[in-house]
Amino acid sequence: MTMDIGGSFLDELTGSFSQGSDSNPTVAMVEASYKANNLHYRYINCEVNPDQLAEAVAGAKAMNWRGFNCSIPHKVEVIKYLDSLGESASLIGAVNCAVNRGGKLIGENTDGKGFLKSFLEITPAAEKTIVLLGAGGAARAIAVELALAGAKKFYVVNRSRARGEDLTALLNDKTKASAEFVEWNSTYQIPLDAEVVINSTSMGMVNTEGRQDINFDSIRPGMLAADVIVNPPQSYFLTEAEKRGATTLQGLGMVVNQAVIAIKYWTGVDVDPKDLSDELIKVLGIN
Repeated sequence: MTMDIGGSFLDELTGSFSQGSDSNPTVAMVEASYKANNLHYRYINCEVNPDQLAEAVAGAKAMNWRGFNCSIPHKVEVIKYLDSLGESASLIGAVNCAVNRGGKLIGENTDGKGFLKSFLEITPAAEKTIVLLGAGGAARAIAVELALAGAKKFYVVNRSRARGEDLTALLNDKTKASAEFVEWNSTYQIPLDAEVVINSTSMGMVNTEGRQDINFDSIRPGMLAADVIVNPPQSYFLTEAEKRGATTLQGLGMVVNQAVIAIKYWTGVDVDPKDLSDELIKVLGIN
């Protein structure tokens, strides 16, 4: 005998595979959005060691997860366990979001897409000349998305020559943009043709020391200064840029937007970013 009580007790599953998963606030944001939109989905933070990654991906596939985020240290290694990659994830060489499409796990990268969405709300990317401080994973994702959106030229400013030259080569060889590497071994003067400067380093984040070694007076009125740092949202870098008349873009939008994009991938629903940003501000205790 079965009971017909209506509705479903089955939630679709999403989540995150990472190490240090207990410090990842994405779960709070995404669950708040699922609840606000009455979506029968759950988001679960999973602590996954590198030697468990293959089994974790296979398990998600076997249990028909709708998708999952990948964070440190799995963004590159996960690629070998996926069925294929989206365009930007392939160019970036890293995946932070896997999506179940017809039983196949497709790797996407929403980091740069989240930044681009915030960026385009302020100004078009087409024909822009951009200074990129740093050349790590966030910088790589941001640069690729801006290049695909039509940015013209990049100055890649980085202390590590190998990483900086690698990103420069990627932009020159695989996109229509041109890029120039600048070794960051002294106080950096922002070039006169630059219209945008982006801090993709961790300098200025809560519990870190130091600040960007740049001549802040080379930031000019009318420039756009953007930061990837979320906590604090108004970083030292943005405050100094604002003093010089620059328009500023906080990192909060990037984090919220990449989650909004992931939710759309998994559920097909366009959700309100405000539900996510309100929850993120609350759980991080940001004023």
